[in-house]
Amino acid sequence: MPRVLMIVANPATSPVTGWPIGFWWAELSHAWLAFSEAGYEITVASPAGGDLLADAWSDPEHESGYSARDIVSLGFKRAPHTARLIEGTPALAGLDADGFDALFVVGGQAPMVNMVEDAALHALVARHFEAGRITAAVCHGTCILLKARLSTGDLLVKGRTWTGFANSEERHAEHAAGMRLQPFWIEDEARKLADTNFVTASAFARFAVRDGNLITGQQQNSSGAAAALVIEALGRRG
Repeated sequence: MPRVLMIVANPATSPVTGWPIGFWWAELSHAWLAFSEAGYEITVASPAGGDLLADAWSDPEHESGYSARDIVSLGFKRAPHTARLIEGTPALAGLDADGFDALFVVGGQAPMVNMVEDAALHALVARHFEAGRITAAVCHGTCILLKARLSTGDLLVKGRTWTGFANSEERHAEHAAGMRLQPFWIEDEARKLADTNFVTASAFARFAVRDGNLITGQQQNSSGAAAALVIEALGRRG
């Protein structure tokens, strides 16, 4: 049975907005459902362990109505057996990451604060990738690929095609919020890197890319697409 480690950011406070921030519901729930239906063994963990927090606008029950149509996340957060997956999560340091066939880094606003400079997380992801195992990230979770380096010293994304949250989507989000949201934009930083190919589709289109054992999804609507590429690479149980 394939084993997938879903890595979710710990709660943080945005240095830009002052809001409490965390993970994005759809990026956890839609991918988890795809892996579950494929018969995979799934572990949800976080760098520091403990209870997790979802970004408010990703909650289908939030008063903004921004994610009101996300019935997969609604079911995930209400069903007891899935709701408890974000409570008391194990810390990455206490897990044998080498025992997993795939890593899947979930996005949200918190990764832009507490994952982008997490050297231990970057090393874990790079080691997994160098071992030839499937390494996936979606949305703002792809910010780790701006910094993660292989044992050679090269960036993991050197010579690779990948995607992440696009500038067009950042502009849309800031317009909806009426304020600046992120400390930096992934697409801006990715395009400063030499010898890498950062690509995007239309804003909020379902879009995921596989380049060897690296799989990336553009934003929350692409979580299921990225999970599908992981499943295509690993196969279904039986």
